[in-house]
Amino acid sequence: MRKFLFIAALAAGSWSLPATAQSNVDTRVGKLESEMRAVQRKVFPGGAGTYIEPQITAGEEPIGPGPGTPATSAVIDLSARVASLEAQMATLTGQIEQSQYRLRQLEESFAAYRKATDARLAEGAAAPAPPTTGSLEEGPARLPTSRSAPSSATGGDSTRAAQAEGLRRPATDDPAEDAYMYGYRLWAAKLYPEAEAQLKKVVADNPGHRRASYAQNLLGRSYLDEGKPSLASIAFYDNYKKMPDGERAPDSLYFLGQALIKLGKPADACKVYGELNDVYGAKIDTTLKANVEKGRIAAKCRS
Repeated sequence: MRKFLFIAALAAGSWSLPATAQSNVDTRVGKLESEMRAVQRKVFPGGAGTYIEPQITAGEEPIGPGPGTPATSAVIDLSARVASLEAQMATLTGQIEQSQYRLRQLEESFAAYRKATDARLAEGAAAPAPPTTGSLEEGPARLPTSRSAPSSATGGDSTRAAQAEGLRRPATDDPAEDAYMYGYRLWAAKLYPEAEAQLKKVVADNPGHRRASYAQNLLGRSYLDEGKPSLASIAFYDNYKKMPDGERAPDSLYFLGQALIKLGKPADACKVYGELNDVYGAKIDTTLKANVEKGRIAAKCRS
């Protein structure tokens, strides 16, 4: 009878350990699922809310323990897999937080600069700056060019209106393309106020067109050539912020650095050049890379 009681107690003890371990694993899995949902909401905002299928899955395991396998082996294996998954998710969460922190720093820095600039403009204290040189063309070829110093006025209002009307307006089956090219011709003719009004209209009327990125970038170029680096910097930053995948987003970051140099903010310009290399380094062409390097030298950026 004593022997029977001893065996029963031993059996009960052997079953309690796996149950306790299993409960601990269930708690960790629940916590892990909750954290995974939080990460998904950050990485895929507005998504369907379903889990992403893992690219690597564990191999098939034999059903049931093999001969001589301890009763707790399945729980131990599951605990090891959960621990590995927790470590991977901690790394992913850390990378996301670092990226968000860097973007937040850039946004806060530029928000403070923009606020100060708006205050100066409201007081009518915007300082003039020398004209842009070594700029990039906005037409199909986009080749290096030099622009002469802009004059304060190209003529009277009637003369300017006549010049603008005298420019040929393209007429193709793509109205957005035509509107942009007319704005480009106004800019090339140094009719900057007229070009700025036209380019703003292109962006407002065609936000999904590829030329919207071109128009917003050229708007900043026009302000820069007109000697208004404060307004130019805002236009360039808006192009990068609102259309980061646009074809002229990298160019806007480069010209934003140029505008900041003209505003006496070389340290901020270096941050912008660093952002350009981090985000678009593998995509930009050799011409833009060379111009960025010249900008870094002008701003005396540390390597």
